[in-house]
Amino acid sequence: KFNPVIETIAWGAFFVLWGMTEMFTSLPEGTGAVGIGLIMIGLNVARSLTGRPTSGFTTTLGILALLLGGLQLASPFLHLSFELPIFAILLLALGLMVLARGLKK
Repeated sequence: KFNPVIETIAWGAFFVLWGMTEMFTSLPEGTGAVGIGLIMIGLNVARSLTGRPTSGFTTTLGILALLLGGLQLASPFLHLSFELPIFAILLLALGLMVLARGLKK
């Protein structure tokens, strides 16, 4: 039950957002991560609404990205001063999820 249109739109939105965050460096830190989280969760909402199975993998990545991006966006208002290596954290989470899935089988 694969819908290439939904997947293609999500990947297109992902790369457009990534390009925009690279091009417009004046965007607040965390904007890209929040956007990626919304895209991943939106992909699974679209899957669900069309009767397709959702992906725990992209749902987890979406939630993680939303949390990390939200923390980065909120840090100036909460007077938090920390640097989160968002991309590295997402890569680690991705790797751990793939490893867990492989070990589970």
